[in-house]
Amino acid sequence: MSEPPGFLRPDVAAVWEDRTVAASYRHRPTYPPAVFETLVGLIVDAPRAVLDLGCGTGFVARPLATLAPRVARVDAVDASSAMIAEGKRLPGGDHPGLRWIVGRVEDTPLDPPYALVTAGESLHWMDWGVLLPRLAGALSPRGSLAMLDLSVPVADPALGADVVALIRRYTTFTEWRPDFDLVAELERRGLFRPDGRVETEVVPFRQPVDAYVESFHARASLSWPRMAPDAAAAFDADLRRAVRQRVGESVELAIRAIVIWGRPLRG
Repeated sequence: MSEPPGFLRPDVAAVWEDRTVAASYRHRPTYPPAVFETLVGLIVDAPRAVLDLGCGTGFVARPLATLAPRVARVDAVDASSAMIAEGKRLPGGDHPGLRWIVGRVEDTPLDPPYALVTAGESLHWMDWGVLLPRLAGALSPRGSLAMLDLSVPVADPALGADVVALIRRYTTFTEWRPDFDLVAELERRGLFRPDGRVETEVVPFRQPVDAYVESFHARASLSWPRMAPDAAAAFDADLRRAVRQRVGESVELAIRAIVIWGRPLRG
């Protein structure tokens, strides 16, 4: 049985508890509207309650909570109190249908059954052997676990090549597994049975250069806690220079999301 990549270690995951990382998270691009229509379409059981795993600042939970009565309640769980505190301040963070829960979803008290469980680029940080069996017992009879992935390349190919080169130069990850497939790994372990997949159309998203640069510090490999101050400053300066030379004062991203859903299993 293969092991998770080394960069998924608990000490790396600890960056999400940092307040500066949580504050920078608002600059990360959000999921296209089509994602939420897909998620709501997966809810077929009552009560129409949703559990959002590793919710962060609520990129999934906050929009879903506004879709009442198609969504009755969203329980948004994250081990980082800093992320949840930031999420509560953002638009929709005080919605009455949204309940924030600070804790490890592997063992924090929950309120099942859930008609849908969502994981927006978060499940890879968790203890799969503990969590997936727990979700199998927390879902309603026709409930699904939906895993979301977001692709955010820049629209300009030349700038895209510059960005990749800078990430490779400054990343704090000494081990990288671009071939790692979380869904396939969960299947191999007998923890997940996929039932469907949807890929959204590309949605253009334009962002000022300063917001674009800061968004990288809300990613584990380039987060403030993991980078030396001089390296972070150099990365920021190099990326700003590349953006301004190639495209000016704002960046256009080509946003595409993938949703894969199925049943968690007990292994």
